[in-house]
Amino acid sequence: MRVIIESTPEAASRRAAQMVARLVRQKPVCTLGLATGGTPLKLYSELIRMHQEEGLDFSRVTTFNLDEYVGLPPSHEQSYRYFMQKNLFDHINVDVRNTNVPDGRALDFEKYGERYEQMIADAGGIELQVLGIGTDGHIAFNEPGSSLGSRTRLKTLAPETVRDNARFFGSEKAVPRLAITMGVGTILESRRCLLLAFGENKADAIAATIEGPVTAQVTASALQLHREVVMVLDEAAAAKLARREYYDEVESAHRMLETGKLPWIEEA
Repeated sequence: MRVIIESTPEAASRRAAQMVARLVRQKPVCTLGLATGGTPLKLYSELIRMHQEEGLDFSRVTTFNLDEYVGLPPSHEQSYRYFMQKNLFDHINVDVRNTNVPDGRALDFEKYGERYEQMIADAGGIELQVLGIGTDGHIAFNEPGSSLGSRTRLKTLAPETVRDNARFFGSEKAVPRLAITMGVGTILESRRCLLLAFGENKADAIAATIEGPVTAQVTASALQLHREVVMVLDEAAAAKLARREYYDEVESAHRMLETGKLPWIEEA
């Protein structure tokens, strides 16, 4: 697990966007897993800028979103389809037919979950999965207690998630209590995972995810089992990491390797 700590959410988002852009440039026909919520907004803004100013081409990219609220139509301002159109898809040259957001109005959620999994498999699997994290350490809508082998399915939102999301709906009462979500097992099958977290309210969850035990009570901790995960944090989200000094050393070594400047070899 690579832990990158930047000074601000803006700097961290730019760093994450560079990673996404590198994949798209190296492999124009690729599949991205995308997230919603406040955390990836600056990442998406930077990708839009790269498309408009640098010609970053999304024309052959396929996307799959993590989740969607049950019962909300795509036109609803708080649906995740609406969110993705407004904050990314409408501003880049992605083919909307290649953008996939779970259907919160499916009639049979068990069958729909199986279908969504098959769609991901048919697309060749997810190359890079973008993730946020809840204050209780959940990823997607895999609330505390979710199976670490879970697949795309119907899930009841935890009270903490309802409270966290009430700011988008105006009140807790208006927040849907059910969502369809990729499972932890689905996420772990992505070739790479890129998790972003900003703010002091995420510090406990980040410490538990990176340095705590692997547990279903903190579903993001399952990322410790993944072969290639990058955590991009701001200073506030990283504030409670016990091994901060080591993560900085690792990142410094990565930067030297990327630039080809290895002082111990030059000195030898």
